[in-house]
Amino acid sequence: MSRPPASLRALAVARGDEPADILLTGGFVLSPATREWVKTDLAIADGFVAGWGHREAKEVIDVSGCYLAPGFVDAHMHLESSKMWVSEYVKAVLPYGTTAVAADPHEIANVAGMEGIRALIDAAEHLPFTFGVAASSCVPESPFASAGAAFTVKEVRALIEEHGAIGVAEVMNYPAVINGDPMFRDIIATAGWRRVDGHAPGLRGPQLDAYLAAGVESDHEVFELDEAHEKRQKGMWVFLRQGSVSQDLVRLLPTVVSHGTTATSFCTDDREPDLLRDEGHLNHCIRLAVESGLSVIDALCVASYYPAQYHNFFHLGSLGPGYQADVVVFDKLEGFVPTLVLQKGRVVARNGEIVEGVVPETSPPASLYNRINLHHLPTPAELTIEPPTSGMANVIGVKSGTVRTHAMKLNVNDPSIDIARIAVVERHKATGRIGLGYLSGYGMTRGAIASTVAHDAHNIMVVGARDVAGTKDMAVAIARVAELGGGQVVVVDGKVIAEIALPVCGLISDQPLAIVAAQVDAVVEAAHSIGITLDAPFMTLSFLGLSVIPDLRITDLGLIDVNLFEQIPVSI
Repeated sequence: MSRPPASLRALAVARGDEPADILLTGGFVLSPATREWVKTDLAIADGFVAGWGHREAKEVIDVSGCYLAPGFVDAHMHLESSKMWVSEYVKAVLPYGTTAVAADPHEIANVAGMEGIRALIDAAEHLPFTFGVAASSCVPESPFASAGAAFTVKEVRALIEEHGAIGVAEVMNYPAVINGDPMFRDIIATAGWRRVDGHAPGLRGPQLDAYLAAGVESDHEVFELDEAHEKRQKGMWVFLRQGSVSQDLVRLLPTVVSHGTTATSFCTDDREPDLLRDEGHLNHCIRLAVESGLSVIDALCVASYYPAQYHNFFHLGSLGPGYQADVVVFDKLEGFVPTLVLQKGRVVARNGEIVEGVVPETSPPASLYNRINLHHLPTPAELTIEPPTSGMANVIGVKSGTVRTHAMKLNVNDPSIDIARIAVVERHKATGRIGLGYLSGYGMTRGAIASTVAHDAHNIMVVGARDVAGTKDMAVAIARVAELGGGQVVVVDGKVIAEIALPVCGLISDQPLAIVAAQVDAVVEAAHSIGITLDAPFMTLSFLGLSVIPDLRITDLGLIDVNLFEQIPVSI
């Protein structure tokens, strides 16, 4: 697949026969191919870079002394984790220089199936943004998850052939792929010349060999530096991730510093609105990488040129003639806060603010609301798990900064040990199923928190203190998120003390960034007030049901040992 040719008028501007729409004068343009800054003017016509050097132009923008880089491309992300609808998300990230993403919509797919994905694609169609959608391959992610929809080869093929999907999204059920499962072989084959993204945390040696031989090409779930290096050695692309809970970029960066930028990109995966507001987007990744030893030019290329190449966005990632004019302008290279952002040759942001009117408003369709379908509201008794006679139980261990959990064997009756209750309530098909277990590492001393954001099946997850009052608060929290039509809440002594409504599939707000980020601040602060010590308590909670990341997870079916890939009892 080649880059689409520029318009005839852009060719005329390139020759000097017609004036450009915009001429950016006096700046230093990044050349990813030669790894250098080139002092030149940049002529733009019909959304393309028409040429380098002086041209006549209808509008001249003086960027003297500034640095011009290609628009940034997020190599892997989930829009739903931003808690914002498509147009609000675009407004949030454009001022930071991100002009394109490779999105896996499997969160909304697990709730609303093809209907949810089509709604995202339709909403993104007329926005000043490249919203590449990959075909979700694991809906649900494993046999242990109870989702609202289930995809087969048919749905994946339809997303590629009928809806223009850019490839096959993260193939999470790596045991099935490694063992040659026929359905996953067919799913991978649907990609054709397109990319196949992976999701194989901790996979090494012969199992990694089999995963790669099956056709998977990238991974963003990498636990250790030597694991990242092995994957890159074997030709796998490794995406350096900096999300709200999974923050791997700095730890994995040495493989890039020592061995070059080939086959790597930045991604945000799951980034919540408060982090977007406070730290930015891919410009934050660039800043961290440079602070950790990567050169400025290499960091900018990893944020733009390489992800564009990987995802076959051949019209992006460079400011050479013929490329789409997605331009990020910095007046200085400290901090990486853009002073000007152009998308397709149009100024869309200035000094950190979106230009008014450039992003058309879109609204979620009414059919994506009211997606909480419970058999009944659980009672405190139904949320109570009796301790084993010995007190010894299999317990999920968590800590900040990673989505990986640890399999712990603890005495849940010992008051000196940090223990909380956890429950998962099926919310799609009114089955009434409830999975119960124990959790350590939250620090919770009272109350409960609940969320309908729970990767990837997105059932209701609730954590409560281990005393009797904890199960009562858990019941109140579940009832409240159901009443909201989805969301996240904090409950103490039977009262809701903070909440955020996520009425769109129980995942997304219909409010702008400032409001959603403030609500996230409020629920996190409230969670910390009941003893929780994790930096991102709700994002951490949302991953505790993801039954393809080691070591222990919990779904509505019960406790799952991911390493054994089987259900295990809570009691030892």
